[in-house]
Amino acid sequence: MDRGIRAQLAETARAMHQRGWVANHDGNASARLGPGRFLVTPTATSKADVDERRLVEVDGAGQPVGSGRAFGEIGLHLAVYAARADVAAVVHAHPPYATALACSGSALLERPFIAEAVVSLGPSIPTLPFAAPGKPAAEALAAAAGDVDAVLVANHGALAWGATLEQAYLRLELVEHLARIATLAQATGGIRALPDQAIGPLLEARARAKLGAAADRAVELWRGGAPRPVVACAPAPHSPTPTIAPGRPARADVAAVVREELLRALRER
Repeated sequence: MDRGIRAQLAETARAMHQRGWVANHDGNASARLGPGRFLVTPTATSKADVDERRLVEVDGAGQPVGSGRAFGEIGLHLAVYAARADVAAVVHAHPPYATALACSGSALLERPFIAEAVVSLGPSIPTLPFAAPGKPAAEALAAAAGDVDAVLVANHGALAWGATLEQAYLRLELVEHLARIATLAQATGGIRALPDQAIGPLLEARARAKLGAAADRAVELWRGGAPRPVVACAPAPHSPTPTIAPGRPARADVAAVVREELLRALRER
């Protein structure tokens, strides 16, 4: 068992609680260990109390391997893993601003309004229609997971995924940050989306930064004249075993990559 992954998953769970993204037994997180093997947070446990000993290993069907019980929404995570071979971590929480938009039916995040966020996450954060828990919800998520790296789920919350736990966590962090900005902007005249002609170069910069399959897919869709929602996510870390730093900005090297790609894209317009 990778002790680094165990430590990161427990830290991610506690960080979600510290940020106020979960309450009671809300939220869950998982990491891919290998073919048909996943490490997940336990059911009926406050994320504030999750430590390495409480984590549960499950198989490809979500059944425990050894002791412990997985959370009831494990099917959502498995749907993402099945759709995306490049994904190794999934996080789900109820961050207040993002969840408020999901529950109100708002479309504030469906068009991009910050250029850096397009490079980091893509042109849109879609809100999936409400689906009954279990198979219907998993099927709805699976249908979107190939094209995006984060979603809002109507009357539910937000999910994000990535190549590492840090990347998935930072993507969820950015979704909440954008939701807060969009909500606050409503009091000063509302959000003004980026012009369409700015999106293509930014998506190409995102693909050059090698941020995963959804980044490549977004460029293909845009060039084909049928853009589909892609999510605003955080840059991929450049270390195989990154350390999560809740509440802090992304590492300087990641920020530099995003700034460089953004400036290059704008110069090439």
